[in-house]
Amino acid sequence: MSKIGEYTILPLSLPPTTAYPVPATHTLYLRPHAPKIPTESDSRSLFIVNVPVDSTIAHFKGVFKSLIGAGRVEDVRFEHEQRNVSSQPPTQALVVMSKKEKNKKRKRGEEDPVEIDASLPQIWDRDLLRSGSTAVVVLVDEKSVESALKTVRKLHKSKSKDDRWPVWGQGVEGKAPALGSARYLSHHKMRYPDTAILQKNVDAFMTAWNHNEDEKARSAKRQRNVPDEDGFVTVTKGGRIGPARRDDVERKQAELEEREKKKREELGDFYRFQMRERRKAEQGELVKQFEEDKKRVEAMKEKRGRFRPER
Repeated sequence: MSKIGEYTILPLSLPPTTAYPVPATHTLYLRPHAPKIPTESDSRSLFIVNVPVDSTIAHFKGVFKSLIGAGRVEDVRFEHEQRNVSSQPPTQALVVMSKKEKNKKRKRGEEDPVEIDASLPQIWDRDLLRSGSTAVVVLVDEKSVESALKTVRKLHKSKSKDDRWPVWGQGVEGKAPALGSARYLSHHKMRYPDTAILQKNVDAFMTAWNHNEDEKARSAKRQRNVPDEDGFVTVTKGGRIGPARRDDVERKQAELEEREKKKREELGDFYRFQMRERRKAEQGELVKQFEEDKKRVEAMKEKRGRFRPER
């Protein structure tokens, strides 16, 4: 069986290791990438499910090299990297100055401010993925995607049992940090970085922190005397310097009342009992008008029906 639903099955040969000295097989599931929010590279990308925990870009380059040749993989985006695209890591802060601050510095003849990377030192030399995670492999063109899927289907039809599937980790030696005891030895060393490097990172982090706090204080100060659209004044930490101007508050209050009046007019008789009462009132008005018209007609008939003989 070469497919399950829309996924193409790609078994990988796992060579024996000292921890598990028995050959094994790991299965990947591939399909053309089709995210909900499309991008330019979707047509030349493959979405892969059940990625091994020790995956790196070098591993996938080795797999696709055995399938369609070298130089076909442009990039690999793993699940945890995609999740962190829109959110900045909590240990990272960038000092970004406003245009006003930049102009002041330029007038003083100072250089343009540079963004400061305040991320703390890493303590692991490589990331490990969670079991069953996903990845997106971006190839050089659409033809490479078709060729990779076609090659996998051909391997399923092949009668040869030996060396049929790509070997996981083949050719990766020296391109990715080692695992096992070497990984934890490296982790132990990285936990104690050089004092100068650590001090540089701490200084950068504190610089970014102070800048953000100053920006928050300036923003709060601007909001102290400015009423919002409902006529209320934001009370920030430190209190207000002075009361809001009365004309601003009255103007906001008038705008609020006008907005409420317009909303009531647009809403009209929204509830069922309101419509029922309105119909009763209209019906009563019609009955009243009918009775008045009836009396008027009777009066006209009575006046017109009197006969006066000529003398």
